[in-house]
Amino acid sequence: MGMSEDIEARHKEKMARKKASRDKLMARKQGEQGLLIVHTGPGKGKSTAAFGMVLRCVGHGLKAGVVQFIKGAWDTAERRVLEGFGAAVTFKAMGEGFTWETQDRSRDIAAAERAWAEAAAMLADPAYRMVVLDELNVALRYDYLAVETVLAALAARPPGQHVVVTGRNALPPLVEAADLVTEMQMIKHPFKAGIKAQPGVEF
Repeated sequence: MGMSEDIEARHKEKMARKKASRDKLMARKQGEQGLLIVHTGPGKGKSTAAFGMVLRCVGHGLKAGVVQFIKGAWDTAERRVLEGFGAAVTFKAMGEGFTWETQDRSRDIAAAERAWAEAAAMLADPAYRMVVLDELNVALRYDYLAVETVLAALAARPPGQHVVVTGRNALPPLVEAADLVTEMQMIKHPFKAGIKAQPGVEF
C-alpha cells in the first residue's frame, strides 16, 4: 500500500469512527421546544446573525417578527428586505437611535416602552415561530425596561416560539434564562483604522 493509499485508509477509518460516535449522540436527542437565544458581546454580527435566522424561518414557511429597540431611526437594508416578505415577517423599527444621539433619557425610555408593547404582543401570539428583539440588551442595560417584566413575558410565551435577543452586555439573569448564548468577540475592526461604516457590511 502506497503512502497516499495509507493516508486515505486511515482517514476513512477515522471518519467512520467519528460518524458512529456522532450517530450515537444524535440518537439520544429528541423533541423540540422554543429556544431563548442571546447574541451578545462587543463583536460585530449579533443582529446580522439574528436576521439570518429570520431568513431560515421564511425559508421554512414560518412566521417571524422583529422589534428593533434602538436602531429604528435608521433606514437599514435588512429592514427593507425583510419587510418585502409581506405577511411572513412583521418588522417593527421602534428605536430612535443610540442614547448618545438622542441625549434624552425620558425619550429613550418612552421609545423602549413602545417597542416593548409591540414585542409583548408578538411574544403572546403563537402565530410567530420566531421573535427577534434587536438591541433589547441595550434597553435592559440602561434600565429603560425592567428585566423582571421581560423575563416573565419570555417565560410565558407559546411553547414552540423561538426568541432571539441581541445587543452588548446581556444581563446575567437573561443569560441564565437562555438556552443558547453566543458572545461575539472583536478581534479586529476597520472602524479603528479610520474606515467608516459601509453599505452591505454594517447596514
